[in-house]
Amino acid sequence: MDTKHCAVDGWVDAIPAPGPRGTATFDLIVRPADADTVAPDAPDTVVACTSENPRITHELLNGIQPGDLLRVTGTLVQSQAPGESARLTVDALEVLEAALIPVLRDMVMDRYGDYCVIFDGDRDQVPVFTSLGQWVGLADNPDAIATLIDIHERVNGGDA
Repeated sequence: MDTKHCAVDGWVDAIPAPGPRGTATFDLIVRPADADTVAPDAPDTVVACTSENPRITHELLNGIQPGDLLRVTGTLVQSQAPGESARLTVDALEVLEAALIPVLRDMVMDRYGDYCVIFDGDRDQVPVFTSLGQWVGLADNPDAIATLIDIHERVNGGDA
């Protein structure tokens, strides 16, 4: 097994996931430094990363999102099996560039005071919940949200 300590720059492919015993795992997509000279259809390199450092694990699980450009430093283990990803045990992490905030197009959650509603572009009806997650009801359309909230507050004495 070939190992070396190195720094790798790449993009987070998917939301980092919690692993066993307080670890976090994620895949990093790495493009060659000389990407202009590589064939356009050349595949990117996927590096499977994991960290046991509590500070890094917390950042991965709470602050990192797909598309973030990271510099990770740690011990890289090259796989002996062809086609398998290299594995990097991360001991330092730096966010070089945060991904753009995703724009929700199909479904949007909004807040009305102590109430939350979910707009779905494919439906006229709007689910309404309290901010604590209690089901209020289904408004027939966005214009009926206020009426549904008023009824809920009258029935429940103003408690959302």
